Amino acid sequence: MKKIAVVTGTRAEFGLLSPLMDEIQNDQKMQLQLIVTAMHLSPEFGFTVDEIEKKGYKIDKKVECLLSSDSAVGITKSVGLAMIGFADALNELNPDLVIILGDRTEMLAAATAAMIGNIPIAHIHGGETTEGAYDESIRHAITKMSYLHFASTETYRKRIIQLGEHPDRVFNVGAIGLDSIKNMVLLNKDEFEKSINFKLGKNNILITFHPVTLENQSAQGQFKAILDGLGSLEDTHFIFTHANSDKNGRVINQMIEQFVNENKEIAVAFKSMGQLRYLSALKFMDVNLGNSSSGIIEVPYFNIPTINVGDRQKGRILSESVIQAEPTVEAITLAHEKAVDISFRTKIKSQEQLYGSGNTVEKIMDIFRNQDVNNLKKSFYDIQF
Repeated sequence: MKKIAVVTGTRAEFGLLSPLMDEIQNDQKMQLQLIVTAMHLSPEFGFTVDEIEKKGYKIDKKVECLLSSDSAVGITKSVGLAMIGFADALNELNPDLVIILGDRTEMLAAATAAMIGNIPIAHIHGGETTEGAYDESIRHAITKMSYLHFASTETYRKRIIQLGEHPDRVFNVGAIGLDSIKNMVLLNKDEFEKSINFKLGKNNILITFHPVTLENQSAQGQFKAILDGLGSLEDTHFIFTHANSDKNGRVINQMIEQFVNENKEIAVAFKSMGQLRYLSALKFMDVNLGNSSSGIIEVPYFNIPTINVGDRQKGRILSESVIQAEPTVEAITLAHEKAVDISFRTKIKSQEQLYGSGNTVEKIMDIFRNQDVNNLKKSFYDIQF
């Protein structure tokens, strides 16, 4: 039986990986090994390990690594702790394959431990670019440590090959997040409002903003511009989800809590909404605002506008429904005016879905069943110029 270890460190990533985990568990020739780490194990970020266990998943290993610091030194030390923890966890579990999604710091640690341990890595969402965050470098580093690559678009597939990975091991499978949207039974409006203990308004905006980690001390100023822009809107309710554990993320969460405390009738915030509530929320939102990758990849599936603020996601392929805005009050206000314009909203209802059609898990499982990962030696694939 092939042992496949899945690593998860955040609420969002766990939601993306759940359909794949379910398929691995249901396959008689595969055994799921679940390693939980980082934000899942932190009370500050909602201790979302509880959500994993409530869904019935057996957790094989927990890797504690987060320090109570979001400084560059603190994050770097957390990576070191994570690497030590993953070395022990992978040595004990001895998986045949490790699945890593994305580009977070704890995933860099997991990939490093797996690579040195001669355990093949399957990397999901490689080849993408995010010029405003150090995720960019981490993502490409994980690509070079990985053996199998599951890209979300053909452009990203070609970029992975450009990094020297052989085309036979690089696959365009679409974005895994669309599988849940396509297959999950979402909450109706009454169910959703009860689940968050908050009444929606005439107009509603979902806000998720993370630090731009390559811009020192920019988090507070950029997020203040967002809050100031929201303050001028009438008949509008706001749902905030907290920033992640990236460098300078805590100041954003403090600003969210202050805004909500001063505007309790029209605003609510969550450390973690969970996948069901988050995706259900998108059914009832007029606008998605912030700089989360979800606004680029999953939100367009609902054909609602995303106002993407700043450079964190700069370089990603954008759907027609994504409006780019500089982190200034004026730019965000103009972007919102465009987002609520009837002609724009009508236009995006027929937009092309750039990140696949919601059958990513099926494609990945077919590759797992048919791909030989016994020989980890890789030659650098040179493109002929």
